[in-house]
Amino acid sequence: MNRIGWGLTVFVGLFLLVDGGARMARFAPYVEGLTQFGYDASLAIPIGLTLVVCTILMLIPRTAVLGTILVTGYLGGATAVHVRVNNFWFLFPVALGVLIWLGLYLREPRLRTLVPVASD
Repeated sequence: MNRIGWGLTVFVGLFLLVDGGARMARFAPYVEGLTQFGYDASLAIPIGLTLVVCTILMLIPRTAVLGTILVTGYLGGATAVHVRVNNFWFLFPVALGVLIWLGLYLREPRLRTLVPVASD
């Protein structure tokens, strides 16, 4: 379970780091996406930096719970933006959120104790 949990966490974490890095680098498709959703292009760097910092916290075992909570908040905002403009892709950040929590759940025994899925 621990390996699968880390696999999920690293998979989603790498995706989010690339996403945040591309925003900070002001990669054209990411900046265009911001403006299509009604945000100023100057917000690309702060939004990307926020995502990178939260994701790094999620990937560090000692701060994984805090990082996962922060990334969940970020993904909640992304979901809300997509829903606001009636974009079907709102399911993508929801799926990423489910995967990061599943990864944490599988590798963190204290979380499994706190939120048992099945009783013995």
